[in-house]
Amino acid sequence: MAGPLPRNGPFRFQQDTPLVMGHVASKSMYYGIFAALMVLTWITVAVAYVDLGAANKAVALGIATIKATLVVLFFMHVKESSRLTKVIVASGFFFLAILVALTMTDYASRGFLPMPPGLQ
Repeated sequence: MAGPLPRNGPFRFQQDTPLVMGHVASKSMYYGIFAALMVLTWITVAVAYVDLGAANKAVALGIATIKATLVVLFFMHVKESSRLTKVIVASGFFFLAILVALTMTDYASRGFLPMPPGLQ
């Protein structure tokens, strides 16, 4: 048997060490981000009814990227996180970009070779 537990429980804390809390965001910040997301959603729907030709997809993806950035930075608290967390998030997006690029190169090269006679 190891003996009795210390007075302050199984964990030993220094009495004069301040307790470090995480970032606490205000409600007004969350309401502002929510309002921005709703406005961007409204803009996405409005742009869908406007004929921009080939730019429709680019505009929709641009707005979606802005919305995803807001969610990652504020709702996932990456903005106030450590540098290591930011590097890991950035590396995830970099890996996603590699996967999308490789998929697009495969898709773009589909017409380079003719189809075999039996599969047409």
